[in-house]
Amino acid sequence: MNELQTFHLPEFIDGTESDLALARAMVRAWRSDGIFQIATSPAQDQKTQAAIESSKRFFRLPMKAKSQCVSGLTYSGYIASGEEVTAGEADYSEIFTVCPDIALDDARVQARWPCHGPAPWPDAEYQRSMRVFMDELGRVGEKLLKLTALGLELDDTDALTRLTADGWHHMRVLRFPALSKESRRGIGAHTDYGLLVIAAQDDVGGLYIRPPVAGEKRNRNWLANESAAGMYENEEPWTFVRPVPSVLTVFPGDILQFLTDGFLLSTPHKVRLNTRERFALAYFHEPNFAARVRPLSGTSADCIHYGTHFTNMFMRSYPARITTQRILAEDRLSVLSLLRDDGGLLIS
Repeated sequence: MNELQTFHLPEFIDGTESDLALARAMVRAWRSDGIFQIATSPAQDQKTQAAIESSKRFFRLPMKAKSQCVSGLTYSGYIASGEEVTAGEADYSEIFTVCPDIALDDARVQARWPCHGPAPWPDAEYQRSMRVFMDELGRVGEKLLKLTALGLELDDTDALTRLTADGWHHMRVLRFPALSKESRRGIGAHTDYGLLVIAAQDDVGGLYIRPPVAGEKRNRNWLANESAAGMYENEEPWTFVRPVPSVLTVFPGDILQFLTDGFLLSTPHKVRLNTRERFALAYFHEPNFAARVRPLSGTSADCIHYGTHFTNMFMRSYPARITTQRILAEDRLSVLSLLRDDGGLLIS
């Protein structure tokens, strides 16, 4: 593959012929390349650069200050290099995760919903820049899902955006160190557990994706403890995602694969360290925490409770984190059982 395909999103999605042509082209790009780019405006670029610069400032803080940005209630906050585990190996990235910022007096926090609580921000400036950027990507995500529904020729073109109403949208801000004898691995090969990934990166480069390969089975993280983590790590083909100004990269996650019965495949990706430190922001446009998701075709009885899925993925990645230990110690998983029994939001 040469350059990634780049699309321009319209201001509104009205189901016009031009919308339909764009939607079909997006779906074709995902099925052939596993990824595409969307062009951004100067205003969007400004928000992206502000988020990256603010993140650089955060990661330059002393370790003592960064390590205080951790919560026992939420997976928001700082993740030190080596704390995250992919396919049984520690990754060298430093991360600040931004999950929904939910006040202590919120009914869900009071009811001990796992993963719910205030984000442990380092300061108000970082909070503001992250929220502005994520709000912008939230608007982009809704447009992309409307177009995806059109491209899939769904009878209900709101099927995906209804799923993401009050969605559990979150983001991982990543700093990768420069390649050295001590640090060689960025992030190992994996697919992302969610619905839709929208990412920005600086000019350094290090992201690789694996396009769809005919006949290749893609495991699903929520079935029988299977996981795509570590698969195909050293098997071609891998495509280098060259940094390009004024674009965002977009690819499907595991839930979009599940929803479409594998018509759209979750895209494996990995990060190799470069000769300079690198910064990237990976935003996840997600279902509502209480949603239950079934394939759009209606041909399968399989069902994912999103909140359970998210919680399991983070507990697996961060087994020693205080948040995981508190979920276990206070039996907060039982709350998820009650949510599933209550029915949640059924999207099918």
